[in-house]
Amino acid sequence: MANATDGVPLLDVNRDNRPHREEFLEALTEVLDSGRFLFGPDVTALENEVAAYSQAENAIGCASGSDALLLALMALEIGPGDEVIVPSFTFFASVSCITRLGATPVFVDICPDTFNVDPEAIRSEITDRTRAIIPVHLFGQCAQIDRICQIAGDHDIPVIEDAAQAIGAAYHSRPAGSWGKMGCFSFYPTKNLGGMGDGGMITTGDAATADRLRLYASHGMRPRYYHQVVGINSRLDTFQAAVLRVKLRHLDKAVQDRRTNAERYSRLLSEANVVAADQIVLPATDPNAFHVWNQYALRVGEGRRDALRSHLSERGIGSEVYYPVPMHEQQCFQDLEFDRDALAETERASKEVLNLPIFPSLTEAEQHRVVESISGFYAAGARSAAAA
Repeated sequence: MANATDGVPLLDVNRDNRPHREEFLEALTEVLDSGRFLFGPDVTALENEVAAYSQAENAIGCASGSDALLLALMALEIGPGDEVIVPSFTFFASVSCITRLGATPVFVDICPDTFNVDPEAIRSEITDRTRAIIPVHLFGQCAQIDRICQIAGDHDIPVIEDAAQAIGAAYHSRPAGSWGKMGCFSFYPTKNLGGMGDGGMITTGDAATADRLRLYASHGMRPRYYHQVVGINSRLDTFQAAVLRVKLRHLDKAVQDRRTNAERYSRLLSEANVVAADQIVLPATDPNAFHVWNQYALRVGEGRRDALRSHLSERGIGSEVYYPVPMHEQQCFQDLEFDRDALAETERASKEVLNLPIFPSLTEAEQHRVVESISGFYAAGARSAAAA
């Protein structure tokens, strides 16, 4: 067991990276010596490796996961008057890419078990102005992407997978990023495949779409100084690509460590007798999904989520709330129309979800410490109730 004075970080990037330090230094030295800091061979190699890993024909590097989403919509020429269906329970980038182009996000609700977008909610919001659907594979688990693609296909609407948290995840054994018209990945340091800075990538099975994405990511310029479209400047630099190639070699092991940690949390929390509808609800796993556990998301009942988080913080245990304010409640989107009653599960999740540490090098002792602290919180509450 961990010592009672030991803290547990939400994430320890240095600890996860340390075993690969010499590999990183070797890869970075090669880039430094080459002088090819942009468009270097590591970028092309990483694109090919991510394409193969995701079972997609093409992969296009860019500057961030946010840019990946924006470029995907730009390649579809989405703009004013167009609607894009997207869950409200997601990170800002899933929605800002829509509004930046003058299009309108149409918020839809989530499934209460997985926190992923509800396919039937998508179906009910399709109109003749719907130009794209962005399902988010949240917390490392694929949404019901087969149903979503079927619904979209019935209406000839492209699907853009937001797989920022889900590289390596799969649904019916088919990888995230290979189902839709395009798949968008983030290499932000907190992701399962995280770099040492920003980076992103887009996968697609269509060569023409891949070519268009490359055009939009390079100022719409082809040939040099001749601009066919108004693009942006979004490049994955060679240093990041070199780092990511090292980490990609170890990704399967890191994912397995996360899966082991998730299984252990669920067992320990169950054994601690804190799992109940009015206390802790464990994360649900879709039986058709291969979950890569970017996050371990509990539900905390009876309005006690924030109190539990404070209790953990006082004991040096990291946790986070993803996401405390749904997108439809953000100040910058208050001019948008939405039906609050149709987003009930989104609003409930934002008040109940609490994410625990689950990074690959998290130790068993640290997990015991986390669960003991959660158990202590409920035990103290029971004593207070008994004394009242």
